Amino acid sequence: MVDQIEVAPRTPPTDRRALAAHKAAQLYYMQDMTMEAIAAELAVSRSSVSRLLSHARDIGIVDIRITSPLEGGVSLERELRSRFRVAAHVVPMPASVSEIERLERVAITAARLLTQFVDSNMTVGIAWGSTLSAISRHLPAKELHDVTVVQLNGAGNVQTTGIEYASEIMQRFGAAFGARVQQFPVPAFFDDPATREAMWRERSTRRVLEMQARMDLAVFGVGSPAADVPSRVYAGGYLDRADYTSLAEDRAIGDVATVFFRADGSWRDIRLNARTTGPGLDRLRRVPRRICIAAGVHKAASLRAAMAAGLVTDVVMDQGLAREVVELG
Repeated sequence: MVDQIEVAPRTPPTDRRALAAHKAAQLYYMQDMTMEAIAAELAVSRSSVSRLLSHARDIGIVDIRITSPLEGGVSLERELRSRFRVAAHVVPMPASVSEIERLERVAITAARLLTQFVDSNMTVGIAWGSTLSAISRHLPAKELHDVTVVQLNGAGNVQTTGIEYASEIMQRFGAAFGARVQQFPVPAFFDDPATREAMWRERSTRRVLEMQARMDLAVFGVGSPAADVPSRVYAGGYLDRADYTSLAEDRAIGDVATVFFRADGSWRDIRLNARTTGPGLDRLRRVPRRICIAAGVHKAASLRAAMAAGLVTDVVMDQGLAREVVELG
């Protein structure tokens, strides 16, 4: 059931294709005209109308919001809101969908929802990773002003600087919202906690940390070493055998922006966190809106812990994962 459709001219008047897309969207969504009738009015083919409507969605002229008529999805969202005080968006899909396709479908939904949350004069924090990479490929354009996108954690390791990977994600977000992009050119983990402490005293680093402290919105996935589609931090050479041993001994079950936490939400005394470049979870909790996106039932334990710890205000997940989180209690 379509709950609300907004059609608004957000593009420069000189863009003829955008103007045509806007007119087609008005006729189709607001006046209930058929594609054949629109084609006749605009003197174009029916396939051209279809392309104009697709273009209207892609560039943000049309904002379609959908509420699920399925009681299962609605009840899961209500249950998650009641238990964890989060605004949940459950993406319905059959259990037979592969984990890669599951992530892709959740990413598409999350990308559309983000256009509702990001607005002018905002600072948006982005944590790189497999989930954010998928989302970045589906972001519709939204014409805004004075938006800053800041990277939340470093991406380098002993094999690569990570700059190219993280930069691609950041640049896609920047392009979608017409935003300034601030990268964080430090490793994901320092070898020595003392090195991080020294680096955090540098003025260039402090400038990025101060931008992070002013965030209006943070967007991140949740990492889990058990996920079928492993998070980048677990699959990209960021952790060695000693790190995994340390995390197991400290009972860490997941991470947000390379900051690890336990099932009870505690994180400060996990040894690897002394070397991470991600934001402390206390700082993250101070961000007004914190959007977590996750796919796959193997992330249930880590996602539940993140929500129970108050790290999340909004969550986008697939139906199978939502059901698993609820069953964990």
